[in-house]
Amino acid sequence: MHPGLTRRLRQVLPTARVELAALPDVPELQLYLLNADFSNAALTPEEISAVLDYPAYWIFCWASGQVLARHLLDHPHWVRGRCVLDFGCGSGVAAIAAAKAGAARVIACDLDPDARLATATNARLNGVTVELADDFETVDATVDLILAADVLYDRSNLVWLDRFLHKAPQVLLADSRIKDLHAPGYRWLDRRTSTTWPDLDEFDDFRHVNLYLGSQVRRSELPSQA
Repeated sequence: MHPGLTRRLRQVLPTARVELAALPDVPELQLYLLNADFSNAALTPEEISAVLDYPAYWIFCWASGQVLARHLLDHPHWVRGRCVLDFGCGSGVAAIAAAKAGAARVIACDLDPDARLATATNARLNGVTVELADDFETVDATVDLILAADVLYDRSNLVWLDRFLHKAPQVLLADSRIKDLHAPGYRWLDRRTSTTWPDLDEFDDFRHVNLYLGSQVRRSELPSQA
């Protein structure tokens, strides 16, 4: 059990704990996550309300995060020697995989201070170094590649797709919620099956993760307005 992260989590879920977990699809990595035997069956109304007010996404390694991490470790050319930004890093799994795969610089960005703490802790656990950022807009590094996993659970987040391509020439996007993304500059790459860990027993649809590549479009490639 990790005492510091457990204290943070218990402000919301008093009976939960954060413990070391091996990832089914990325056995090279270990993360501190919610204890696998935690049951939400006994949550009080007050605890349910607290969870809704503060969804601690960092206590899970989501299926899309596992797929993105697996892809980077299997295809390290995506990140080798590059500056990579992991948007909405959560547990830090994609950022850590990028560092393991040879990225020259990895920036893990998340608004949630607990997610940043979890990412830093998990990075040390896996023997890599990542930088932390709390605001995407203030990152002033020259970013070569943006990583984003399961950030489109809310359709209002679709506006980020264009912002990503203003920040970096390429984006690797993994998502289990949107099955057929149609957005300027993005194309489908692959589809893989995975599981959120600890297993949330989600609908089968959410176990199927699509990978998309976003690329900046040259002005000469834009459709004619004539």
